[in-house]
Amino acid sequence: MAVPKKKTSKSCRDMRRSHHALGKINVIADKSTGDYRLSHHINPLDGTYNGRQILVAREKVESEDVE
Repeated sequence: MAVPKKKTSKSCRDMRRSHHALGKINVIADKSTGDYRLSHHINPLDGTYNGRQILVAREKVESEDVE
């Protein structure tokens, strides 16, 4: 079984793990609604992308009492 000859220092250990950090999420404010969304994604509220209407806008569904 392979066993290290010397103890790995904290500095070497942490330098090896330097690439393990998570990247930042690219969140932007939408130009038309002002809500936050991911860049290069369709706005789910009004269905627009790059100033063009792509999907039909979602409408708020009111809950109805079913009896």
